[in-house]
Amino acid sequence: MKTLMTLLTGAALAGSLTTAQANEIVVGGKNFTEQQILASMTSQYLDALGYDVEKRSGMGSAVLRQAQENGQIDLYWEYTGTSLINYNDVTERLSPEETYSRVKELDAEKGLVWLEPSEANNTYALAMREDDAEERGIATLSDLAQAVNDGEELTFALNAEFYAREDGWRPLQQAYDFRVGRADVKRMDSGLVYQALRDGQVEVGLVFATDGRIPAFDFRVLEDDQNYFPAYALTPVVREETLEANPELAEQMNTLSGLLDDETMSSLNAQVDVEKVTIERVAENFLEEHDLL
Repeated sequence: MKTLMTLLTGAALAGSLTTAQANEIVVGGKNFTEQQILASMTSQYLDALGYDVEKRSGMGSAVLRQAQENGQIDLYWEYTGTSLINYNDVTERLSPEETYSRVKELDAEKGLVWLEPSEANNTYALAMREDDAEERGIATLSDLAQAVNDGEELTFALNAEFYAREDGWRPLQQAYDFRVGRADVKRMDSGLVYQALRDGQVEVGLVFATDGRIPAFDFRVLEDDQNYFPAYALTPVVREETLEANPELAEQMNTLSGLLDDETMSSLNAQVDVEKVTIERVAENFLEEHDLL
């Protein structure tokens, strides 16, 4: 009888340990504001759902990806274009839908599962001051190209990398069939682009689509109506083994992903970078607003 009780107790303990291990989730994040917000948001959300969460944010992109492939990170938010170009060496131009399908397929071979993509797309973009864009009737990059071709005086601010890279400024002009003279392009650090555009030193600036300064400075992001820029849809990516151990995790993360779009991420980023609210508070407020805490 004693032996039987010992075996039963041992089995119960083993079962409880298996359950505990199945609920342990290591959440990763990169080393910039948007990623730190998402890592905090995800950690708080999963903790409220009853998971045992460890957060490891502030990592470089390549290091974080390698850590996930090695099983040290279970879950983090990645950008479709980053996986396509940087991790899978695919250089052909694909639509947002094709980009997602391709990385989902390629990364599945490495034991990584791409869940539902959000509508937040942190890609390159060109922006104008809202009032100026409205006055000129410019809403898309095709509108911008037409304005340049019609002789409107427009000065552009670009960072040096985009100006020089093979898939940057020159091919963008070719894709949209317009030409800007060298004298009308000012090259500067990315951070200075926002200031120059805000202060009226230039009419058009290169931005990142979910940057918090876009709403803070009342910029209009021009629609890339020919899908020139690669898609960088923000998506939760989780290890296949982690999903097998936690089958509800996919639906839970898809719920969170469905709440994010460019405007939302820009607002969250602005609260941290412009209004100086703490990352943890911004994440917590968002979750409470959507009844996830």
